[in-house]
Amino acid sequence: MKESSRPLLTDDELLVGLANGSDDVLNQLYRRFFPMVLHFITTNSGNEDDAKDIYQEAIIVLYEKVRTGSLELNCQLKTYIYSVSRRLWLKQLTQRSRYLVRDIESPASDEFTNEQIEFDLIDHEDRNRQFDLMADSLERLGEPCRTLLEDFYIQHLSMQAITEKFGYTNADNAKTQKYKCLMRLKRLFFSEYKQNE
Repeated sequence: MKESSRPLLTDDELLVGLANGSDDVLNQLYRRFFPMVLHFITTNSGNEDDAKDIYQEAIIVLYEKVRTGSLELNCQLKTYIYSVSRRLWLKQLTQRSRYLVRDIESPASDEFTNEQIEFDLIDHEDRNRQFDLMADSLERLGEPCRTLLEDFYIQHLSMQAITEKFGYTNADNAKTQKYKCLMRLKRLFFSEYKQNE
């Protein structure tokens, strides 16, 4: 409990602590950023052990760059760690020959160029922007549509459970309402997306 009450360090404080070998900083880096790496790897042909290995390698890459003064951080630390982890994992997958990955170059060394990381960052930031727009659209959707869609897609409630919860006469009526809500959400999202392009 005591550890969770500690204030979150800024990216700059985390980098200084990392350079100084702070165990507290390593623990905070792990708590804050490992879950996103775990999610990425477990949804892309990996398991938790793979994720731990890749995350550790990414932190070593970060540490080496901080120690040598070669880190050029043009984004959030979270985004940088995600990008390095993603590149390491895709490289490992190509080495395992599980499938062909076309969006990764095969550099002669393990050094990550700024251009490679920049490409990953743009891709990651675009996806983050789409998630933010979807969250905003869901917020603007209003009730009961928002709760109905969250119950179905996030809580994984059955159509029968939704029928009972919302008082629909049958599951077919609930499906029709879900479809209408989904169409409204798509319209909201795409109108917002076009405005932000």
